[in-house]
Order: sequence, then C-alpha cells, then structure tokens
Amino acid sequence: MTAKLMAEGQANSGGTRWFDLQDSISGTLRRVFLWLPPGEAPAAGWPSLTMTDGNAVIGTAVDIMRAQASYPTGSNLGWGVLIAVGYPTEDAYDPLQRSWDLGPPPGATYPPFWPSTPDVRTGGGGELARFILEDMREFLAGQVKLDPNHAGLFGHSFGGLFALWLLFTQPGAFSHWIAASPSITWEDSALLAHLKDFDPAGRQLSVHLSAGEWEGDLLAPFQREAEDAPQRLAEKAKTRTIAAAQDMAAHLASLPGVTARYETYVNETHMSVLPVAVNRALHCVLALR
Repeated sequence: MTAKLMAEGQANSGGTRWFDLQDSISGTLRRVFLWLPPGEAPAAGWPSLTMTDGNAVIGTAVDIMRAQASYPTGSNLGWGVLIAVGYPTEDAYDPLQRSWDLGPPPGATYPPFWPSTPDVRTGGGGELARFILEDMREFLAGQVKLDPNHAGLFGHSFGGLFALWLLFTQPGAFSHWIAASPSITWEDSALLAHLKDFDPAGRQLSVHLSAGEWEGDLLAPFQREAEDAPQRLAEKAKTRTIAAAQDMAAHLASLPGVTARYETYVNETHMSVLPVAVNRALHCVLALR
C-alpha cells in the first residue's frame, strides 16, 4: 500500500512545497514539507534532515539554510534537503495529533486539552515511524534523490522523545539523531526500557542532545515572580530535562559506534530554544568539516 496524495501547495518559505499525504494504513492526514537545494544532487544523492513538528520549524530551517549555505566559508554549512512532518493546519502545532504521533508505545490516555474536545492519547509513535520510513520515503523518492547513508532526524520536546525512541528501536533509520529538550522522563521514564535493548550493531551513529539553560533547576528571570512559579519549579524537579539529557548523552557516548554529546543553550527556555536547536540540527547533519 502507498500513501495517497490528497493536496499539495507552496509554502511561504523560500520555495518550500508541501504535500498532504494520507497514511496508507491509518488514513491519518499529515503534511510533508519539502525544500530542495539549488543545483544538481551529488552522485550519492542529497544529504537530508527530517524534522518533526514541521509547521513550527520548516520556515526557520529554510531561512537558516538559505542564509548560511550560500556562505560556507563563514558558516561551515553545506546544502541539503529539508523535510518536515506536520499537519494540514495554519497553526504551529496540532496538539492532539502530535501527542499521539510523537508518544512512544504503549502510551496512555489523558484528559482533554480543552472542554468538549477528545481525550488526549499517546503511544502512536510506531504509526508515525512507519509513515516516515515507508509512506513518506516512498513518496519522496519520486521528488528528489536522497543519500540513505547521510540522513538526520530532529525532534524537540516530544519530538526529541520520539527521535530517541526511534534511535533505540530502529537505529539504522538515520545516521544523525538530534534530540532537543527531549521528554526523557515522560510517562515514568518508559523510554529507558527501550534503551536497555539498544544495539548500534556496528553502525556509526551521531547523536546530539541539548536543552535550554532555564530547563534545569532554575526558572528564567521573567518567570520567577509569576504566580505559577511554585508549580513550574515542581514540574522541573519532575521532568529533569537537562539532567536526563546529560545522563543519556553520557551513556550513549560509552557505546561502541556512537558519537554522542550534550549542549546547553544559554538563556533559553523550553519554548524559546527551538530556533537555536533547529540551527544546531542543520549543522550536526550538514557541516562541511
């Protein structure tokens, strides 16, 4: 079975195109954003970066690529294909579908985000993974020649959780893995059960983890006097975003075949970190040296 193309169009992002593909198994409609570099593809195909939360990141990624890859001696960034998986909406996120898609199985059910809306479900990561690795890749093969040995996956927050879960369960799916502010402790750190069985199996994998400075034990200066400061601090103690990412990077770096490092982005929160993390993701995959 193949994904069905339901609609296509042009995005306001420097030549970016989008395609609404219907999942060949579930019927879910997802929007795939695609940006192609100028010129002919290398003999092996273009290197590429695939990103989750496509609606929120594609514009930033394209602007970074256009500005920096044109001046490689000043940026060290080479050309590559940008692919972003999102949803047919004008908003930055589709919270309900995103929760399902980016949550590793088995997942759980939570109260609705808003009154009179469906319950929030997680655990659909396997569905999204199959869509990306089968439906989307089959469709993109008709659009551009990609190098299967030089392909990165970027995710932020839940997207970072999804990226790490896919790394542990299908390590050959990508060569470069970038998880920004990953929700490692989500659902009682269920991700760590997958880590126990992770085997690079002789592959050479690059992993980059990161978080913003204000995702640790301290609130950002503008949050410290807010009414919800105590609740935010309690949540930080539970999620441990920086510490969990640091521990994960240290563990992965100890495994044969895995190059892993952690980076803290100064003066950034969980939300403000996104443009910085997208920039780093491009450099992790497409740096010339």
